[in-house]
Amino acid sequence: MAIDNDEFRAALSRFASGITVVTTKDAEGRLHGITVSAFCSVSLDPPLILICVEKTTGSHYAIEQSGIFVVNVLNASQSELSERFASTLPDKFDDIDFVRGINGIPVLADSLANLECRLKNTCDGGDHTIFVGEVERAMIRDGDPLVYFHGDYRVIVD
Repeated sequence: MAIDNDEFRAALSRFASGITVVTTKDAEGRLHGITVSAFCSVSLDPPLILICVEKTTGSHYAIEQSGIFVVNVLNASQSELSERFASTLPDKFDDIDFVRGINGIPVLADSLANLECRLKNTCDGGDHTIFVGEVERAMIRDGDPLVYFHGDYRVIVD
């Protein structure tokens, strides 16, 4: 018998993860962004990362259309950004500080890292698509990460 959704979610909530916001734009130039915790490195040579994005989201279609996205690794003080980009607000970029990266994709200010990527591969992942991107540019800052564990944001203690 297969595991049910509630039990699966409860089990996965025991895995601490960093939080990213993935930004992109669609073919019409509209900006899109989504909070993503399913992110990891794939390869050093070439520099590849992967993200998993739910297929029903506007960001999913925008990544497919543009073939470009930015992974913004959030710092410990950016939980409001995580919440904003996890919401269904019509314009998530209102009053958000960002600059334009490759092909005009938003790069969020003050993140721990920004990875500007070109889409290399996709793979079906059930109700998500696994997007593999090649990192073309990276910006790095010092600070503590925003961490999510057991349904809440957490602080790393030294």
